[in-house]
Amino acid sequence: MAWHVSVLTLFPEMFPGFLGVSLAGKALRNGLWSYNTYDLRHYGLGRHQAVDDTPFGGGAGMVMRVDVLDNALSHVGYPKDRPLIYLTPRGEPLTQKKVRQYAAAPGLTILCGRYEGVDERIFSCHDMELVSVGDFVLSGGEGAALVMMDACIRLLSGVMGGEESADEESFSEGLLEYPQYTRPAEWKGMSVPDILVSGNHRAIRAWRRQEAEKITQLKRPDLWQAYISRSVK
Repeated sequence: MAWHVSVLTLFPEMFPGFLGVSLAGKALRNGLWSYNTYDLRHYGLGRHQAVDDTPFGGGAGMVMRVDVLDNALSHVGYPKDRPLIYLTPRGEPLTQKKVRQYAAAPGLTILCGRYEGVDERIFSCHDMELVSVGDFVLSGGEGAALVMMDACIRLLSGVMGGEESADEESFSEGLLEYPQYTRPAEWKGMSVPDILVSGNHRAIRAWRRQEAEKITQLKRPDLWQAYISRSVK
């Protein structure tokens, strides 16, 4: 069965977005993954289908109502073997390890928040995983949902073509990816490292690992420390 994503959102027209082109778009057309959207406004209250209200205790902005969200989630339903995810800066950071777990599942159900977020009581009624795509704030969960979906889709069998490619990318072993080069071998006085044109594949693998370690140590000391800790064990 195709990997499937159900998205609850106030802006269903934002999907599939950039996932409708390139490799993800081709995989969508070929049936390797699928999606459907549910417009949260359909579960809104009153003539104006209200989905939000002012926060108790005061403060700027609006908060999505718990009764509206509960109605939507209860009506849509979500299979227990598909993680139910709410995207928020408060969530657990999305890592490549987590992405692999999500890609290995039959699919995902994603709730996209808006405004100042959602009424906290929704988390007591529905077992959700709170996930963050980074330490920054977006206008809503849709952009984060597309990022998460993209990270998962490219790992699905048949999407990228060369399955070994995903194993050599950044974060696959806790390291950033090594530098890449292609033709021309000489450009504006800069040459491709000799080792890459040597034909010595064992030496090339060793060089790439060394460069990955060097870049990770320089650019992401937090990842480097985690990598070193795992290596010591």
